Amino acid sequence: MDNSIKKVNIKQKNSILKKITSTKINLIISIMLTILLLTICIIAPYISPYDPNLQDLSISLMPPNSEHLFGTDKFGRDLFSRVLCGGAPSILGSVAIVFIVTVIGVFIGVLGGYFGGKIDSFLSKINDIFLAFPGMVLAVVVAGMLGNGLLNAIIALSIVRWTKFARLARSKTISIKEMTFISSCKISGLSDFQIIIKHIIPNIIRELVITVMLDIGVTMLEIAGLSFLGLGVQPPTAEWGYMLNEGRSYLSTCPWLVLYPGCAIIISVMILNYLGDSIRDFLDPDYKEV
Repeated sequence: MDNSIKKVNIKQKNSILKKITSTKINLIISIMLTILLLTICIIAPYISPYDPNLQDLSISLMPPNSEHLFGTDKFGRDLFSRVLCGGAPSILGSVAIVFIVTVIGVFIGVLGGYFGGKIDSFLSKINDIFLAFPGMVLAVVVAGMLGNGLLNAIIALSIVRWTKFARLARSKTISIKEMTFISSCKISGLSDFQIIIKHIIPNIIRELVITVMLDIGVTMLEIAGLSFLGLGVQPPTAEWGYMLNEGRSYLSTCPWLVLYPGCAIIISVMILNYLGDSIRDFLDPDYKEV
C-alpha cells in the first residue's frame, strides 16, 4: 500500500516538474519573440531597404519581385519597407495605451475599493457610465471629436479602456482590505497612503500583470482598427491598419497590398498573446506552490 502511494506521489511530482519546465520554456521563447518583435520595430527605419515614404509612380502596384520583396503600393512605395516601419505605431502605441489605462484604472479602483462609501459609489457610477457604451464605438466617437492622428487615437482608447483595470483593482482591494494584516497595519499607525502603497498594490500586482500582458494584443488590434477607419495614423506615415485601408480597393487585383500588412498584424498579435499566456501560466498559483 505504501509503495503504491509512493509511486503515485512520484508520478505527480514528475508531472509537476514537467509542467514547470514547459512553463519556463514557453516564457523564455515568448520573451525572446517579443524582444525580437520590438527590436525590429525600433530599428526598422535603419534596416528597411527603401525609404517607406518614397514615391515612384513608374513602379506603382508592382507585384512582389527580387527588388521589392512585397511589391509596391499605388504610389510606388516599397511595401516591405512600409511593413517593417508600420509596426512601431501599432505596437508601441498599444504599449503606451495599456500603461496609461493601467495607471488610471488602478488609481480609481484602489481608491474606491479601499475607502468605500460615497467615494466608491461615485467612482463606480462613472465606471458604469463608460461600460454602458460599446468600447470601440465610444473610441471612434472620441477619436472623431479629437481629430485624426496617433496621439488622439491613444487618448481615445485610453479614455474607454481603463474600466477593466478599475474593476479588477477594486474587487481585489475590497477582498484584501478585510484581511487581518490590514487591521494590524492600521493599529500600528500606518496611514491609508502607506497601506495602499506597501500592502494593497503589491498584493494585486500579479493579477494586474496578467491582465496587462493579455490586453496588449487586443489594444493593438483596436489601434489598427482606428487607423483603418482613418482616425489613427495619417498618411504618409506607414501603419498596418491604414495600409489595409489603402489596399482594400485593390484586393482583387493586388492582394499583396492587404496580405502582408494583415499577416504582420496577425503574427504580432499572436506573439503578444503568447507572451501574455506564458506569463499567466508562470504566475499561476499552482506553479508558485511548487
